[in-house]
Amino acid sequence: MKTDIEIAREAKLNKIAEIADGLGIHEDHVIPYGKYIAKVPYSVIDDEKVKKNNLILVTAITPTKAGIGKTTVSIGLALGLNKIGKKAVVALREPSLGPCFGMKGGAAGGGYAQVLPMEDINLHFTGDFHAITSAHNMISALFDNYIFRTQGTPKAIKKILWKRVLDVNDRNLRQVITGLGDGNGVLMESGFDITPASEIMAIFCLAKDIEDLRRRIENIILGYDAEDKAVTVKDLGIAGSIVVLLKNAINPNLVQTTENTPAFIHGGPFANIAHGCNSVIATKTALTYGEYVVTEAGFAADLGAEKFFDIKCRKAGLSPKLTVIAATTGGLKMHGNVPEKEISKPNAEALKKGLANLDKHIENMKKFGQTVVVALNRYGYDLDSELDLVKAHCEAQGVGFAVNNAFVEGGKGAVPLAELVVKTIESNPSKPLQFVYDDKDCIKTKIEKICKNIYGAAEVTYSGAADKMIKKIEEAGMADYPICIAKTQYSFSSDPKLCGVPSGFELNVRDIVLNSGSEMIVAIMGDMMRMPGLPKDPQAVRIDLVNGNVEGLS
Repeated sequence: MKTDIEIAREAKLNKIAEIADGLGIHEDHVIPYGKYIAKVPYSVIDDEKVKKNNLILVTAITPTKAGIGKTTVSIGLALGLNKIGKKAVVALREPSLGPCFGMKGGAAGGGYAQVLPMEDINLHFTGDFHAITSAHNMISALFDNYIFRTQGTPKAIKKILWKRVLDVNDRNLRQVITGLGDGNGVLMESGFDITPASEIMAIFCLAKDIEDLRRRIENIILGYDAEDKAVTVKDLGIAGSIVVLLKNAINPNLVQTTENTPAFIHGGPFANIAHGCNSVIATKTALTYGEYVVTEAGFAADLGAEKFFDIKCRKAGLSPKLTVIAATTGGLKMHGNVPEKEISKPNAEALKKGLANLDKHIENMKKFGQTVVVALNRYGYDLDSELDLVKAHCEAQGVGFAVNNAFVEGGKGAVPLAELVVKTIESNPSKPLQFVYDDKDCIKTKIEKICKNIYGAAEVTYSGAADKMIKKIEEAGMADYPICIAKTQYSFSSDPKLCGVPSGFELNVRDIVLNSGSEMIVAIMGDMMRMPGLPKDPQAVRIDLVNGNVEGLS
C-alpha cells in the first residue's frame, strides 16, 4: 500500500471555496489561506442548528505502542456518513509540532482517511499555534517587566506562577533560571511548558467569542504580591494586546478530507496534560452546517472523553448523541500482556484478556448516559476469527460493533460503521448528559470521584503543596471550576506500565494549578510533565525536503 504522504499527494483537492459552498457557507464568510485552506468567522454559528444536529464523539481504549488510530476512525466515519448520503463534517484538533517531530510524525489521520493538505496541517498550518505561543510569551515578557519595575514597592511580586511555552518537545527547558547577568531583569527560577499545555490554549478552545476570550485572559492569575494578593493580566492592563495577537486565530480553519468531506481543525490541547478537545467555536461551527458532526477527544476515554464531557460539554452546553470507542486487536492484545513485537500473531486468549480494558471504557461512557458503539480499526494482520471474537463480545455486552477499514478503502471501508452509528442514533432517544461530579462539590470530592469512579483508584493522596493550593482556591471562591487531571495516558493509574485494568492503586496529587482564565483546576498526578522530552529515535531524523516535497510526515 502507498504511504500516507503518497496518498495525500495523489488526492484531488477541491478549491476551498467549493468545499465552503457545499456546506452552505456564503462566500463573504470564507477567508482564504491559499487554495485549499480557509478560516470561517465564528459569527456564522447558529445555536438553534447546533442543538438540532447530531454530535458524535470518537474516543478509544487505553493507547499502547501498537496504535489505535482514533483520528483515522474519526475521519473514516465522516467519510462513511457522506457515502451513505448524510451531510457530515469532522471537527478535529490541530497537530502540535512536538509529537510530529517526536514520536508520531503527524496527526492528520492515515491511509485513505486523512485531512488535507496534510503537510500544511501538520506543520505551521494557519499559524494558530504560533499566535498562541506568542500571546502566552508576550504575557511572560510583560509580567517580567512588571516584576522588574515593582521591586521594593508594595506591589512587589512574592510568588510567580506564569511560565513560558514552546511548541517543541524540549526536556532541557522544564526548569530554567532567567535574568542572569547585570541589567537583564530579575534573577528568578522559571520553566517552559509545551504550547498545548498553555492556559492560553485552553482559553482559546473554551472561549465562545472574542469578548469571552478577553474576559478569560484578563482573569489569568500570574502570581501573588507581597500581601498575598493575586496579580492578574487585568491588573497589568495588557489583555487588549494579547487579544490582538489572537484576533485572526480565533476563527476556525476549514479544510477537506481525501474524499473532499469538510473538516474544521482548530486548537490543540493534549488530553494527558490539558483538556484534550478542539475548540468549542469549531465544534459549534461544524454543527451549524453538518447534519452529523464527528469529533474526537485525545487519548483514551478516561482522559479525553471524561474531560470532553465534564469540561467542554458542561461549559458549552453540548451533548453528543453517541460515543464511538476505537480499538485494535493489537492494542487489546497488549492489554492482555503480549509484547508489541508479537501482536501480529494469533492469540485469542490474550485478546480475550485485553477486552477487560475495552469493557472498563464502555462502562465509563455509560456512566455519562452515553449510547456506545465500538469501532475495530482494522490492521493488515487482523484475522477474521479475532474480529468475530471481539464482535461477539460486544454483542454480549449489548454494544454495537463495526469494523472500520477506512485506512485501506476510504469511505467505502467505513460504511458499516456509519450505518451502525446512524441506526443507533435513530433508534435510541437522546439522554441527558450525566457528569461525574457536581459544580458545587468540593475540589477533593471532584478529584476523588474521577479517580475512583472513572480510573478505578482505591485511594487518592495529596502533597503538602497540593493541599495548600486547594485551600487557597477555596478561599478565593473558585472551587466550583471543573477538574482537569494531568496523568499518564498509558494506564488508568499514574504508572504507565500498568496496562489492562489495574485495581487497588493509589493516585497522588503532586500539585494543583489554578487556571482562572480557562476556569478549570489542573490536578497533576505523580511525575507527569507538562513539557515532554524527545524519544531516543525522534521522527525529526526522517523528516526532510526532497526535490521540493516534504518527506517523513504521516
